[in-house]
Amino acid sequence: MKKRDRTCNLIIDSCCDLPAELIGSFEVDVIPFTFTMSDGEHLDDLGVSMPHQEFYELMRKGEEPKTAQVPFAQFVEAFTRAAQSGMPTVYLSFAAALSGSYDTAVLAAREVCAAVPQAELHVVDTKLPSAAEGLLVMEAVRQLDRGLSARELVAWAEEARNYVNGFFTLPDLESLRRGGRIPDMAALAGSKLDIKPILTYDLDGRLTLHGVARGRKKSMKQLLQNYADRRGESGLDIVIVSSADAVKEQHAMAEQVLKITEGKVTLLQTQVGPVIGSHVGPGMLAVVFWGEDRRKHVSLADRIANAVSGR
Repeated sequence: MKKRDRTCNLIIDSCCDLPAELIGSFEVDVIPFTFTMSDGEHLDDLGVSMPHQEFYELMRKGEEPKTAQVPFAQFVEAFTRAAQSGMPTVYLSFAAALSGSYDTAVLAAREVCAAVPQAELHVVDTKLPSAAEGLLVMEAVRQLDRGLSARELVAWAEEARNYVNGFFTLPDLESLRRGGRIPDMAALAGSKLDIKPILTYDLDGRLTLHGVARGRKKSMKQLLQNYADRRGESGLDIVIVSSADAVKEQHAMAEQVLKITEGKVTLLQTQVGPVIGSHVGPGMLAVVFWGEDRRKHVSLADRIANAVSGR
């Protein structure tokens, strides 16, 4: 696994939704999730075997893909390979709040460490979904190349994840209704009123409703306003504008981000992969960026609850 002069291995998963060619340049191991369609099971290989546009076209035609956790054996295989390299290893996992794969990875790491006592394996819950996870991964690779050890990378990731801000909007409320997040009547009323949800994720990675907008253009403006309000002075100038096959609007948003920043950011446009896409549907738009410490925006009630629970 090791090609660069690094002090540890890095494993990521396909839910980071970064382009395959970019991940190929990272020299990391990638654990793929799977999704099932009417023709059987598919590997989430970042759009290589099934281009994202094809996946969303099938959804528009009525396909209802299903997703699954990464199998225990798959984690054991990846972790065993890492352990046999003799290098400490860090796995940056998709948010545990959205998938049981993190817990499976923890169990697999324990089994491998029991079989290979000298192995050093760290499983980190990024508490981030999709492009937000991808943004953390991109910087983690840079930090790894700067010489961080496995333990230092774990500490860095557990702090850095709080500074990854992200907001997204959907073309309608149907995907939220289908996922059981809102009642049928609320989705119907929202459709008649042209309500577009503005969503984000909490400190645990759970999707939360941030607000609503009337119409698609206003929802896009709200995403850009959230970016302008929260980007702060992080010194990390990478912004990801992502979409679920809403390329034209994605390009328009990307142009506005460059206007807001006077072109002083590195902008990456990505496509949401099939695992997240199965739940949000075609047309999702997102902006993800390094910005304010999200712990600042936790409500007083939640701060008290976190203190009581020791979180």
